[in-house]
Amino acid sequence: MTIETDDLRAAVSAGMLSETQAASLTKLADERRGYRAATAEIDEPFELFKGFNEIFIVVGLIILYTGWTAITGIAAFSGSNDNSTSFLLFGAMQLAVVAFMTAYFTLKRRMIAPSILLSIFCGLGAIQIGFALLQMAAGSDTMALSVVGGITALCLITYWYFFRIPFSLMLSGLAVFAFAIGLFTTDKATINNPSDLFLLSTGWSFSLITIGLGIGAFIIALRFDMSDPHRVTRRSTNAFWLHVLAAPAIVNSIALTLYSNATLVSFLALTAFLIFIALVAVIIDRRSFLMSGIGYMIALVFTVLDGSYGLVILLIGFGLVLLGSNWERLRCKLMNSLPEFRGKDKLPPWKTAQKD
Repeated sequence: MTIETDDLRAAVSAGMLSETQAASLTKLADERRGYRAATAEIDEPFELFKGFNEIFIVVGLIILYTGWTAITGIAAFSGSNDNSTSFLLFGAMQLAVVAFMTAYFTLKRRMIAPSILLSIFCGLGAIQIGFALLQMAAGSDTMALSVVGGITALCLITYWYFFRIPFSLMLSGLAVFAFAIGLFTTDKATINNPSDLFLLSTGWSFSLITIGLGIGAFIIALRFDMSDPHRVTRRSTNAFWLHVLAAPAIVNSIALTLYSNATLVSFLALTAFLIFIALVAVIIDRRSFLMSGIGYMIALVFTVLDGSYGLVILLIGFGLVLLGSNWERLRCKLMNSLPEFRGKDKLPPWKTAQKD
């Protein structure tokens, strides 16, 4: 008999083990299997699938959904001119089937990749219901984003509440973002360019909503992280996907605004901001938060150096590889050098990464 990660999570939830004990057992098991034979660092956990059987099931679900979409689409458009009722019915049926499949693949089989795909199917079904209700209510085009986004957000949040799939939490955040953008979209305030979602320098800017979403998602992600510093339970995975949502929203809003000004002062401010983001990523031990700033770092090099950028890009790549391979050691030194602050003891541990 083999004790798996889900068994340890259940033991922590039941109060039979502490998170520290579960983390120690996980580390011991990994070392015995050879996963950490060459290193004792604590990595940022990330899983998309557990085995090829999950990929096999995902392919089957995609084919199944494609067939379902074709059949329901033909049935809806071959009926009366008003097909909103059919779309509403088929959307509700889709959500019911998705919930049934999630109960099996997620709650019973504990599969990761099928759970992620089913979350997407849930969102697509909710979008279909939102458009059907909008059509039945004869709503205007300016209402579409807010109505569809609001209904999708409500469905996805409910879905996450019952099934606790971390990926669906990120989708919920995107739906909330669409709902908020839709509320402020009018004939006079429209999105003419994707950059309008990020540029803070415009008069009325949708980027305020973007950066607000990013800060909100970042705060919620930190709450999840601090409630599970050893990253044993599913709360840490919730935090991971929220960081994936928060990082582009925050980094793009500030970095793109500074980069678009194209002045020496703005470039210096952008450099300082990217260094700050890197420090934050190291402190909270989230490499995913740092990834959003790398693209701007490369763009800044191309813009400022004007042709003589090969060596600098080489140095940046070398620095990233060096940072990744010595992440925990560097984080340990940084955390030990920082003064005590509120919540520092609830961040992922770093003293255990110190090497003799």
